[in-house]
Amino acid sequence: MAASPAIDLDMHRSAAHTIRALAMDAVQRANSGHPGMPMGMADLAAVLWRRHLVVDPDDPRWPDRDRFVLSNGHGSMLLYAVLHLCGFPLTMEDLKNFRQWGSHTAGHPEYEPDLGIETTTGPLGQGFGTAVGMAVAEAHLGSVFGEGLVDHRTWAFVSDGDLMEGVSSEAASLAGHLGLGKLNYVYDDNRISIDGPTDITFSENAAARFEAVGWHTVEIDGHDPFAIDAAMEEARAETGRPSLIIARTNIGRGAPSKQDTPAAHGAPLGAEEIAGWRRSAGWPDEDFYVPDGVREYFGEGMDRGRRARAAWTERFEAAAESAPEVADLWSAYHDPAPVRLEGPGFETGAGVATRNAMGAVFDEIGRKVPGLIGGGADLVESTKTHLSAGGMFSRGDRSGRNLCFGVREHAMGAVVNGIALHGGLRPYGSTFFVFSDYMRPAVRLSALMDIPAIWVFTHESVFLGEDGPTHQPIEHLAAMRAMPNMAVFRPADAGEMIEVWETVLNQSHPAIILGTRQGVPVLERTGREGGAARGGYVLREGSEAVLVATGSEVSTALDAAGLLSDSYSIRVVSMPCVELFMEQPEEYRREVLGEGLPTATLEAASTYGWAGFAGADGLTIGIDRFGASAPAGRIAEELGFTPPAVAERLAAWLDAS
Repeated sequence: MAASPAIDLDMHRSAAHTIRALAMDAVQRANSGHPGMPMGMADLAAVLWRRHLVVDPDDPRWPDRDRFVLSNGHGSMLLYAVLHLCGFPLTMEDLKNFRQWGSHTAGHPEYEPDLGIETTTGPLGQGFGTAVGMAVAEAHLGSVFGEGLVDHRTWAFVSDGDLMEGVSSEAASLAGHLGLGKLNYVYDDNRISIDGPTDITFSENAAARFEAVGWHTVEIDGHDPFAIDAAMEEARAETGRPSLIIARTNIGRGAPSKQDTPAAHGAPLGAEEIAGWRRSAGWPDEDFYVPDGVREYFGEGMDRGRRARAAWTERFEAAAESAPEVADLWSAYHDPAPVRLEGPGFETGAGVATRNAMGAVFDEIGRKVPGLIGGGADLVESTKTHLSAGGMFSRGDRSGRNLCFGVREHAMGAVVNGIALHGGLRPYGSTFFVFSDYMRPAVRLSALMDIPAIWVFTHESVFLGEDGPTHQPIEHLAAMRAMPNMAVFRPADAGEMIEVWETVLNQSHPAIILGTRQGVPVLERTGREGGAARGGYVLREGSEAVLVATGSEVSTALDAAGLLSDSYSIRVVSMPCVELFMEQPEEYRREVLGEGLPTATLEAASTYGWAGFAGADGLTIGIDRFGASAPAGRIAEELGFTPPAVAERLAAWLDAS
């Protein structure tokens, strides 16, 4: 690492006080926020940015920068204050507009890499797991391109709340197992939570807990800059274990009556308390005051990153000139070309589970997308998401592309997000659809950040059968479709599955891909190729009514329409992705759904959300109850999802209208 400027004790105190003052003032002005954490962690932040973090405010997206995650995101003003003081494009006006409409300084950090905000942190624990994913990405890309091009660290600030959340336990266990030595966390051990001292709920030995799962730990006074610096140096020297610096701090440091109390946590301190802090600190009675020399003090730390970035650029250009294949490989990872999937070919009419169709094309995806990396929550044999030639990412082999997450769905979601945020890789995570409940915060954050995470969920309906209602998703499709900015794909057959993967890989947004456990017929789609890429398309022409279906119910819809062909001309529409279909031009949507035709929908899940297609006089066929333990065929019979049963309901509806 480039040389770091020394700690000047007087300037350090001024820098830390500036962070505290800016946090107090911004929260007070907004009349909303959390001043206590920034005041308590100000010394830690000042040392980290001055002495250790390698970033360049002139080029915030520089690929080989250190990553910083504020997992205790309620203390967002600490991050905003430091970014502003370090010269990132976050202005004083941004600080003054903390928590206001349209500002860059939201109540919790929201992903804006051009400003130095590396991730959106909302629910506690998500940032903890996300940073693990960033460290995984660094380790893997380092094995591909070498330490000359990829060699950086991931730092995170975490809180009592992060450690209480279950996702942190999963992520810490995984990080320790993998020996992610470039992962360094600073734990704000202030012993205060919203409801009172943490000892009312949290009495475990954090050091022993993390040491037990393979971490290096060190305990320090979080207000002693020299102890902080030494601990961070010690953490950086650890090459085979992640590190947890347990920093004993005072929440609301320096507040006359609110230090070390819950009152400093989540509410403005009040004018009187701020005035008292200013008097005790010898601080001018001026809002948003920044003393002379503080920006320069932080700027000297940023010069370390500027030098490192310039040296990296020289190395990259030299490598590209001496070995052009290096530049080509870098581009293949960081700016991939469009993907065209061929697939193995499937016989029309054959019964092929769409998860098996995905498995049949997965190695082709891996060959054509070298940055594809991911795995499953101990279910890859079921989700069919294994890269045969990918190897296993492990402590001893960072080149592997198959990530073994173990039974850790919470952590898997956060780690996948961290890999996507890092850049240079296309990550996926897979499990049964019903277990997406454990992953929802991470899936939602991927949509909120609009990052290219791929969520693969198989066993996606009651037709998984004998495992019963605990494993049979009912409301999950409606819940995921209700999530803004998330495309949910439920392919009808093997051909649609290949088109769906091609569609997802050729865009940079989050997506959910669902696969069946049971076999479904391979459909005759000659002349209909590419329809899945538009979200919905006509599979069978008809002039009197429209039946919209998804997934395994598409073949049922076709058969039902065929049974009624002597009485009614029913158009069958396959709609693998409602969101994508609704983005199509209105002319196309009308062409597919017809003008004024009565519409029915068919999906083996909750009917919630389908009324918008069926309309007031339409028919929605679904399942508004939990499933049952039985073979898939018996479930279809009992719940009315056989072609004759569907045809009967359609006929009764059409006869009545």
